[in-house]
Amino acid sequence: MPERLTEMLMDTWTPLIILWITVLPSICMAPMNQSQVLPSGSSTGLKRLPEEQRVLNRSKRGWVWNQMFVLEEFSGPEPILVGRLHTDLDPGSSKIKYILSGDGAGTIFVINDKTGDIHAMKRLDREEKAEYTLTAQAVDRDTNKPLEPPSEFIIKVQDINDNAPEFVDGPYHATVPEMSVVGTFVTKVTATDADDPVYGNSAKLVYSILEGQPYFSIEPHTAIIKTALPNMDREAKEEYFVVIQAKDMGGHMGGLSGTTTVTITLTDVNDNPPKFAQSLYHFSVMEDVALGEPIGRVKANDLDIGENAKSSYDIIEGDGMDIFEITTDAQTQDGIIRVRKPLDFETKKSYTLKVEAANVHIDPRFISGGPFKDTATVKIVVEDADEPPVFSSPTYLLEVHENAAINSVIGQVTAHDPDVSSSPIRFSIDRHTDLERQFNINAEDGKITLATPLDRETNMWHNITIVATETRNHSQVSRVPVAIKVLDVNDNAPEFASEHEAFLCENGKPGQVIQIVSAIDKDDPKNGHYFLYSLLPEMVNNPNFTIKKNEDNTLSILAKHSGFSRQKQEVYLLPIVISDSGNPPMSSTSTLTIRVCGCSSDGIVQSCNVEAYVLPIGLSMGALIAILACIILLLVIVVLFVTLRRHKNEPLIIKDDEDVRENIIRYDDEGGGEEDTEAFDIATLQNPDGINGFLPRKDIKPDLQFMPR
Repeated sequence: MPERLTEMLMDTWTPLIILWITVLPSICMAPMNQSQVLPSGSSTGLKRLPEEQRVLNRSKRGWVWNQMFVLEEFSGPEPILVGRLHTDLDPGSSKIKYILSGDGAGTIFVINDKTGDIHAMKRLDREEKAEYTLTAQAVDRDTNKPLEPPSEFIIKVQDINDNAPEFVDGPYHATVPEMSVVGTFVTKVTATDADDPVYGNSAKLVYSILEGQPYFSIEPHTAIIKTALPNMDREAKEEYFVVIQAKDMGGHMGGLSGTTTVTITLTDVNDNPPKFAQSLYHFSVMEDVALGEPIGRVKANDLDIGENAKSSYDIIEGDGMDIFEITTDAQTQDGIIRVRKPLDFETKKSYTLKVEAANVHIDPRFISGGPFKDTATVKIVVEDADEPPVFSSPTYLLEVHENAAINSVIGQVTAHDPDVSSSPIRFSIDRHTDLERQFNINAEDGKITLATPLDRETNMWHNITIVATETRNHSQVSRVPVAIKVLDVNDNAPEFASEHEAFLCENGKPGQVIQIVSAIDKDDPKNGHYFLYSLLPEMVNNPNFTIKKNEDNTLSILAKHSGFSRQKQEVYLLPIVISDSGNPPMSSTSTLTIRVCGCSSDGIVQSCNVEAYVLPIGLSMGALIAILACIILLLVIVVLFVTLRRHKNEPLIIKDDEDVRENIIRYDDEGGGEEDTEAFDIATLQNPDGINGFLPRKDIKPDLQFMPR
């Protein structure tokens, strides 16, 4: 309590003492300092010097003063006296008037125009404005004429400790690795003070820790925070709350202070090894589990976090190292045990594994702390499952000759039940793979037989699926593919590869090759095709043609002589016998048509028709057909013309002398006898229709009208 009272008294009296020390010399010494307030020669009683002598001397200013000072934040019942202006031209008769202008003149600073006293009218703040530039001038009170040139002076605001330090960037957050040594840099804080750093200790700061010891320390002048306690463990405490104080006046009593907080977080380092939650794990798995399926998980916990907590798992020992594998779950860091190879309860019922978990990232600074790994034992029990039948082979390949007899055995498939109960097996064919039902299978022993004849040339491969089903549990079914290859037998005779028609030039030479023919065979012998060509026995001594076998398995047809003529014989038929080399050999007879043609001198065929001989020299068949067509057309035109002309000259009206018909008209009236000659017109009797001017046409069938009686 006495210390606090002393501090309060010092804070109260210090500005007053500074004001007294600052203002008092300027007030007391102003009348005494003739060089500042009095003009030269006026108060000393010196005589005026001659003109030439005054030219050699430097002319002095009428007034000279230094800077003036005023204490900031000073407030009292009366305005504070800053200073006094006076000139030696003033004889004391009050004829001189003092004028003040510049920063704050008339508002902040007011001058007594008679005495020259300058007063501060307002409370000043150095942090707002540190100095004011003013201009003073002495003028004649009556005429306002300047007695001397104006002069500038400065009023400086003297600082007092009225601003506390502030942490502009606070609060702070910092990190430091756990297990750091003492003195490890954490962070640096900075406080600012608005007071004058040049004048006094108002802005001289000293830093200290109010909360956060003994874990951290701070450098008093640089504000650097460091660790003060070794081996701080993040796993024990991760976050620390530190309070930092900055105090001005060099940290002495009476100084102002400010505080900020620093939240320091310990970052993780790999200083903890993984540890299995239990030393022994038990798992069970069905023997028919799919490959790659997980059967269990193991977990090694690590107190570290992030990358430092990542572990890898491995199987290092055990009788199932090749049967099982373990991988790491990237999300949960669990070790997942999976089946790598098929399990068989009947072969092995349990396995024992030793798994290891090791850190992926190891910090060499803590390697001496021990191995960063751990091991555990895993026991796996295989449970029995009702398994489907197992074939003796995953696929079967059978062969059969295409001339195999119906119901002959092609091959056999076998399967067994791997379970202890060993159920009997029944075999069948999936008819979706044998739509034509070409094969059968014995349901008991799995022998495959032929149901229909096979033809290799039609289908060389047959792919069927055999189904094996347990008799005790029909849901246990297995399938196996069976490929049946049809083997070739020599059951097709060779024949010409295409329909050949040879052309023989009339001007050909003896021994000239007329045609080269080739043969094909649908069979496929192992050593390839080899054909034999020959003529029919009755054609062996053919006087016109002969044959020659070529090395490339083809046949050349040659002419024996020249002088062939289309007029004598236009077409020759040459039967050729083609035989293969199979066992037994197959043969066929193909006939080659040889046509005799007219050729140019260089052997190019021009015409192969006999009619070419009856044509005029230089007239082709096409030209002859065109001429005949024109003649027929002319004949048709002439006939039409004559017919039309005759038809035009024939009369259309029947004449009287040509009328041989008798027209009898019956009347019921009695005539007048021979004397009555005017009763009827004989012309009307001859042609009743003529009375109306109508004459019958000979080209139209007349219509007979029967008059009613």
